[in-house]
Amino acid sequence: MYHCGDVVNDITIAYIGGGSRGWAWRLMSDLAAEECMSGTVRLYDIDFEAAQDNELLGNKLCDREEVKGKWQYKAVETLEAALSGADFIVISILPGTFADMASDVHLPEQYGIYQSVGDTVGPGGLLRALRTIPMYVEIAQAIKKYSPQAWVINYTNPMALCTKTLYEVFPEIKAFGCCHEVFSTQKLLAAVLREVKGLIGIDRSEIKINVLGINHFTWITEASYKSMDVFSLYKEFVDLFYQEGYEDSAQKGHWINDSFSSANRVKFDLFKRYGVIAAAGDRHLAEFVPSNWYLKDRHTIEKWKFNLTTVDWRINDLHTRRGKSKELVNGREKFELKESGEEGVKQIKALLGLQDLVTNVNMLNRGQVMGIPMGAVVETNALFRKDSLRPIMAGKLPIAIESLVVRHVYNQESILRASLTKDKTLALSAFLNDPLITIPVDNATQLFHEMLYNSRKYLGGWNL
Repeated sequence: MYHCGDVVNDITIAYIGGGSRGWAWRLMSDLAAEECMSGTVRLYDIDFEAAQDNELLGNKLCDREEVKGKWQYKAVETLEAALSGADFIVISILPGTFADMASDVHLPEQYGIYQSVGDTVGPGGLLRALRTIPMYVEIAQAIKKYSPQAWVINYTNPMALCTKTLYEVFPEIKAFGCCHEVFSTQKLLAAVLREVKGLIGIDRSEIKINVLGINHFTWITEASYKSMDVFSLYKEFVDLFYQEGYEDSAQKGHWINDSFSSANRVKFDLFKRYGVIAAAGDRHLAEFVPSNWYLKDRHTIEKWKFNLTTVDWRINDLHTRRGKSKELVNGREKFELKESGEEGVKQIKALLGLQDLVTNVNMLNRGQVMGIPMGAVVETNALFRKDSLRPIMAGKLPIAIESLVVRHVYNQESILRASLTKDKTLALSAFLNDPLITIPVDNATQLFHEMLYNSRKYLGGWNL
């Protein structure tokens, strides 16, 4: 059994989006399992009632015998109250409403453009960014004023633009973005060892990888398990499962009805094209390449065995989680403590000096990815140590992949500039340059203006 040698008390974590019924619950569960730390979590949310519910849930955990990490949770009504004197800041917000997201995801369908997620790139991701950037400008300004020395962990999408905005407003900020897509690919590599070599019981963290790219379009160029080269085994695995795809036996066929599942056929096809392992879910990967590859129409999507995440599904899921929250608050249901699979608590531990940690994060490019513009937000491994975060040099992507990645980097930079200067022409140019936009320019321009108008309440100062 693992025991903690040192204990750090009186830590203050500010949670922006603290009414969350997903990410916040995961953090609560992970903090409850960690015996090396304790302190206070301040919950800030524009839905103050939801933050109050999470305050009650979090504080109930302290009374449970099996809970090792004793934390006090407090709902607060202002950013100042949340941030003042914070040691760590977690940000996970929904930028707008699901009605806004319905415009992002489903309005383009009326023009023949399909998106499997719509939160990072494509017409939906770019419009979501235009809503989100002003919110992150405000958050960055508040961090600079009230907690300039705090470490900031971002979970919100679009990940790269959220993280870049924080640095644009407050260059000295200590911020990084976290995403679990690479973790899922490590689990797939554990399946490679099981299917090809008969090795079972391997945890994804035991598979060491070199990862580089941008969020949701990341790539693995090296993979090993102990002395074994897993990368070379992946080719054999892809050849075995390319046509039918691969899912764990317990999830066979889940992709048909599950908005988040896939049979990994997009990953396999990208490996055959480029000889490098794509390290994100198929739903995300499909949105970064020309639409006629995987998102041409519903028949094509079905052929590649992944699904579209509809906003109706998200609305129904939120309704379910709201009901669950009330049951938990009223004591009719017990909060289930289980490992989330996220690494936020491990990162906090490492930054406190309780351990070292190497994991993938989103940071400004300081040369860790060659061929990508300096200052762009890239995703690579990084070393966490006491009050220190250093990216690990990851090398260079194959030129064919690099050209795809750089296109998105420049589009995201254009969207950031357009948002900060309220430049509709610049935003439109990025919109038209996205690889999912394959319709005539006149139609694409009309779609852009409709989507922009639908987000108008977040775009103060724009000439709409």
